[in-house]
Amino acid sequence: MDSQAFRKHGTEMVEYICKYMETLKDRRVTPSVEPGYLRHLIPSEAPYEPEEWGRIMQDVEDKIMPGVTHWQHPRFHAYFPAGNAYESILGDMLGDGIGCIGFSWAASPACTELETIVLDWLGKAIGLPDHFLALKEGSTGGGVIQTSASECVLVSMLAARAQALKRLMAKHPNSEESHLLCKLIAYCSKEAHSCVEKAAMISFVKLRILEPDENASLRGRILAEAMEEDEQQGLVPFFVSTTLGTTGSCAFDSLEEIGKEIQRFPCIWLHVDAAYAGNSFICPELKPLLKGIEYADSFNTNPNKWLLTNFDCSTLWVRDRIRLTSALVVDPLYLKHCYDDAAIDYRHWGVPLSRRFRSLKLWFVLRSYGISGLQNYIRRHIELAKRFEQHVLKDKRFEICNQVKLGLVCFRLKGNDKLNEKLLSTINESGKLHMVPASVNDKYIIRFCAVAQNASEDDIDYAWETIVDFANELLEKEQHDELSEIINRKKEDTLAKKRSFFVRMVSDPKIYNPAINKAGTPNMSLDVTSPVVGNSRNPIIRTQASTDRNTWISWPLAFLFNSNNDEGGAKSNVSLR
Repeated sequence: MDSQAFRKHGTEMVEYICKYMETLKDRRVTPSVEPGYLRHLIPSEAPYEPEEWGRIMQDVEDKIMPGVTHWQHPRFHAYFPAGNAYESILGDMLGDGIGCIGFSWAASPACTELETIVLDWLGKAIGLPDHFLALKEGSTGGGVIQTSASECVLVSMLAARAQALKRLMAKHPNSEESHLLCKLIAYCSKEAHSCVEKAAMISFVKLRILEPDENASLRGRILAEAMEEDEQQGLVPFFVSTTLGTTGSCAFDSLEEIGKEIQRFPCIWLHVDAAYAGNSFICPELKPLLKGIEYADSFNTNPNKWLLTNFDCSTLWVRDRIRLTSALVVDPLYLKHCYDDAAIDYRHWGVPLSRRFRSLKLWFVLRSYGISGLQNYIRRHIELAKRFEQHVLKDKRFEICNQVKLGLVCFRLKGNDKLNEKLLSTINESGKLHMVPASVNDKYIIRFCAVAQNASEDDIDYAWETIVDFANELLEKEQHDELSEIINRKKEDTLAKKRSFFVRMVSDPKIYNPAINKAGTPNMSLDVTSPVVGNSRNPIIRTQASTDRNTWISWPLAFLFNSNNDEGGAKSNVSLR
């Protein structure tokens, strides 16, 4: 493709993206496909000869789009927002067009320096202490863009591990590093993201997962008691991962309590994971949720969640960049340059060597919206979440399961977990909405998040009406099934009783027929000349009355016959005497 063709197809692509965004409501939120669907639509080998661009784009619509979950759809309420502003898309497009690999300052000075400046911008807007800002006089900290919050947590844990091992080796110079490594232990709440557990696995350290309080918040006292207990067992606490805005319910750990409690542990590194909620701290009224940040050694948030910047763009700040880079420095000769001591080389701040020009898209968004525009966007999502919360509170069949502080509402039908599982699965299968579950206080709950960039009150109202419709249908079916179960159980009990009566009646029918007891034993004779129904153990009994009316019936069968008619409301014409 030459530049002329790129102009033509680039214009077409922009038009395709715009049309896609404008017509999202016409599509299902989630695809109706089975695993492996695409394998049957695409050849098993790459084409040997080049194909026409138009044919490729046709396959996008015919084969790819049917399998896409539309995260920008106004009916998508799962997970957290996925930023995707047009300004960000254009910034990413420019970065890809430039195509530089910014592993060092020398590899692309603008790529490195813009990242440093933009991270200081955002850090100030969030309200981070000055020691997290790279360009603040006297600061040894700074910020870096990583691929995800998982990588932010991992590199922070690796830095903490290196710091702890260095301290322990100085204290125990004759010990093997591997022996000291097995003594290190990290901590997090049960509500922490799974990436903490994965980071511990990669780092070969122990992880103790602690119980939060009734509001899903990790408290300082619980953490301190666990750390003291582990110290008594010969372990060395070295890392604590706290969460501001948990994935499950957007709960907030007690950061200030935790920060104060851990000061007496010499090897400890305090990390704050605020992947979603951290973005909201640009709003002055939400900054109290950041209380205690002065105790932290590192902090991360994801502009690609709630600051309209498309993936990937996770930001990490550290109090002391030397403690971070000393754990990750690998410096071969071919990567050295004459400004090593004067400039930041971001290859030392993370796992990968190669780095994209990700700061461009964040720069575009911050400049295009301004802090005020981003504040309004976040406040709007919180207002919509509060609107949904009010809908739930008005319906007494439902309950709210979290403190709604930001854009996430956790709710459930009052009842058992299976009922809520059925509700969520039927809603998601319909393709009308998409939500995901979580566990709060060991209960199955449904997460509803304000996600779409341009979400409206109508979208929230539609979502609630849809949920109510499915809930009505489900509860009606549950009531019907419950009633049917009761009826069937009653029938089974009745049949069991009848079988018992049948067996006992054969031995002495007078006990179960009051007419026999009152009238005495009728004049009965065994009519051996008449047709006999049954075998010799169950003969036909012919009474005088039955002879007159030409009615023949055995005692056990007569009992069952009369019982069945009584249930149906009709009365038998056969008299039992």
